Amino acid sequence: MSKTVRHIINTTSALLLAAALCVAFIAGVSCRAPLTCKGLNVVISDSLTNRFVSAEDVRKYIDSEFGEYVGCHIDSIDLRKVEEILDGKSAVLKSEAYTTPDGMLNIALTQRTPIARFITQGGGFYADSEGFIFPLQDSYASRVHVIDGQIPVRIGRDFKGWLEEGPQKEWLEKVLEVVRYMEGNRTWKDKIVQVNVKEGGELVLIPREGNEKFHFGQPDAIKEKFERMELYYTSIIPAKGADYYRNVNVEYDGQIVCKK
Repeated sequence: MSKTVRHIINTTSALLLAAALCVAFIAGVSCRAPLTCKGLNVVISDSLTNRFVSAEDVRKYIDSEFGEYVGCHIDSIDLRKVEEILDGKSAVLKSEAYTTPDGMLNIALTQRTPIARFITQGGGFYADSEGFIFPLQDSYASRVHVIDGQIPVRIGRDFKGWLEEGPQKEWLEKVLEVVRYMEGNRTWKDKIVQVNVKEGGELVLIPREGNEKFHFGQPDAIKEKFERMELYYTSIIPAKGADYYRNVNVEYDGQIVCKK
């Protein structure tokens, strides 16, 4: 091999090595460069069943209470603070904030699921299956059992959380047990359209069809009282005809008291 050819090979190899080192250096610098946040991505897992919180609501909450995040270093974003802001909203059950290599701040959020809407003189509130109370929303009304009348629960308009131990909490838990019973029973889930509360916390159940009102009494002995209601439909209506009675009392053990 001539000296000229050897020189060309050595020079070319050196240039290739230098180029490779340069590319590696640039790549290393790029990897070490702080990644900035490009935007926000919100996923609400139960958006088809509840619409208390929208992606735009989440954006507004973060913009107003967290501050700037777009353009900030990803590692500098306090994800725990973001979650605390969102979890502090009454209709939010749980949120998770995380970042991804594409530079996005991601929010995965689950809303609370109410099973009853209580209408009071002061406005009203929702309650979920565990007895957690949160305010009604101006933008959305959940299609759940409506309970109105003289509700023996006194709370502030913006109250959220669990009631303290006492008569109010005990009554609420029993009423929610009635609602859960109806929700879990194919016969009663859609048959009862409204629950009215009389003085002293006694319940009157109003069916979707017919003129009857079922005087349920206190929210106790639930299974037995619904069995008496079913007996009214299967035995008394066939004998007397629909709408013959307007008031049906199933409060007392072993009795169905019917009045026109």
